[in-house]
Amino acid sequence: MSLSGVCVTAVESRPAGVLADASTGKRPFGARVKAFVALTKPRIIELLLITTVPVMFLAQQGVPDLWLVVNTCLGGYLSAGGANALNMYIDRDIDALMDRTSQRPLVTGMVSPREGLVFGLVLAVVSTLWLGLLVNWLSAWLALGALLFYVVVYTMILKRRTSQNIVWGGIAGCLPVLIGWSSVTNSVSWAAVILFLVMFFWTPPHYWPLSMKVKEDYARVGVPMLPVIASNKVVAKQIVLYSWVMVAVSLLLTPLGYTGWFYTAVALAAGGWWLWEAHALLNRAKAGETGGKLKEMRLFHWSITYVSLLFVAVAVDPFLR
Repeated sequence: MSLSGVCVTAVESRPAGVLADASTGKRPFGARVKAFVALTKPRIIELLLITTVPVMFLAQQGVPDLWLVVNTCLGGYLSAGGANALNMYIDRDIDALMDRTSQRPLVTGMVSPREGLVFGLVLAVVSTLWLGLLVNWLSAWLALGALLFYVVVYTMILKRRTSQNIVWGGIAGCLPVLIGWSSVTNSVSWAAVILFLVMFFWTPPHYWPLSMKVKEDYARVGVPMLPVIASNKVVAKQIVLYSWVMVAVSLLLTPLGYTGWFYTAVALAAGGWWLWEAHALLNRAKAGETGGKLKEMRLFHWSITYVSLLFVAVAVDPFLR
């Protein structure tokens, strides 16, 4: 199998889990509940909500209605959870072969493939109706679009075929920004588009360092993440390029009148530190550092801190203008 250019891989599934007998009687109820929750990938969804709620404050230019926040967050959780469950259903064959994913519920047998599929589809329907009836239909269609994009475009089409998978597949993770804005205004503005673009350019340099760390996993199953098919130096150069564009885009909100001095100060400070870390990673890659000396996870962990700080500033800024 070639990992250059377009790559299509068929991976034979194997029973990797600790539960060889997947009959319901052999699966404790409490463990089953935890497994279904795990299908929604709660830790990833936390990050999605971090980008949703602050945008609601910016759109409201103050504190949005509490019940609107609750309904938007719950609907967003259900939608993203459905997308994640369907992603695990589709990827269960390669998940069984990757160390990082070998204990996922569909691999261990705690949840059957049929249950995972039904669970994901039910969440997709319920979340769309929830958002449509309790928030507004624009937010509902945006959430459904994010779900379909993640499941169909990223998981089914891009992930196993191109090293640009996370670049374009990451669009699904940018849409919660638009959902947060539309939940308050029932429209989309340039402020929301700018923050959408910040997340778009954030996603590759956020995920590629992790991919560098676990590239052997991806290589084993034929998923052509950029670090699998390119050298560390090439990947680091791409990270630096996307990082500069991301920071530049993040600074557009202020001259366009959407934010003030507080957001600008945070964006400059956090963005400056990001660029420092990105260039440090590039320097280590150019020096031929590998393994623990490459320290690629420093940027990965900082990327989460960066987006948290930036969006907290988005929420706080209206109160300081």
